[in-house]
Amino acid sequence: MAPLLLAFVLTSPVALDRAFDRLYNFDFDQADRILASHLNAAPDDHFARCIQASSLLFRELDRLAILESEFFADDERIKDKKKLKPDPALRARLFAAVEKARAAAGAALKNNPEDADAMFSMALSLGIQTDYLALVEKRQLGSLSYAKQSQSWAARALRLNPGLHDAYLTPGISEYLMGSLPFFVRWFVRMEDVDGDKQKAIRNLNRVAADGRYLGPFARILLALIYLREKEPAASHAQLARLARDYPENPLIRKELVKAGKLLTK
Repeated sequence: MAPLLLAFVLTSPVALDRAFDRLYNFDFDQADRILASHLNAAPDDHFARCIQASSLLFRELDRLAILESEFFADDERIKDKKKLKPDPALRARLFAAVEKARAAAGAALKNNPEDADAMFSMALSLGIQTDYLALVEKRQLGSLSYAKQSQSWAARALRLNPGLHDAYLTPGISEYLMGSLPFFVRWFVRMEDVDGDKQKAIRNLNRVAADGRYLGPFARILLALIYLREKEPAASHAQLARLARDYPENPLIRKELVKAGKLLTK
């Protein structure tokens, strides 16, 4: 384990656990306060800075109703170029957090070029930027270079540390996205260690869901959406039921669980 992450785990696991609990319950204000307090004491914690950026991203996706299942189940809604109305102040904060995360991870890699934890933070920061550009600004093509960089960093991290279970989130997403593209598009868009295999994507995400230290719930959210897209409502419902049990304050999860239940009765 890299020295920075080891020090973090030994000194502040409770703070990050609390931040994730608030984030998955969609209590973004409290998550932001916990992370800000932690970063005041540990400004070089690149992983915490990634989570700070993630909290801002989730806040905006929730506000714009992008996280609802109808959005991800309908390719036309994802591709629709109709402009949303993003919050410019939040965008500035999010991109500043992403840049700080990348700078801190870059500094860690300069000190130790084989720091798998810092590579994972690089992958996360680029993934957050990818999601904002693709989902909020509808710049799907413009986001591809960031997606490819994110996958490359995750692949490097996992080659160094295959036990970094949270890092399988990125190849899980990459495999599913590539597997959803038409063949002629996949021919031109290549990602490191990615075959475009949807079943491999689901295996990667299930690994994060089962063994991830922090990103397991996010993997379950993605699995619920993927199972819905793949016409497997029972599997989607099972993921949402687990999430609703673990994060009872999250109104979106409760709402999606009701929708998934209705699909089971059809």
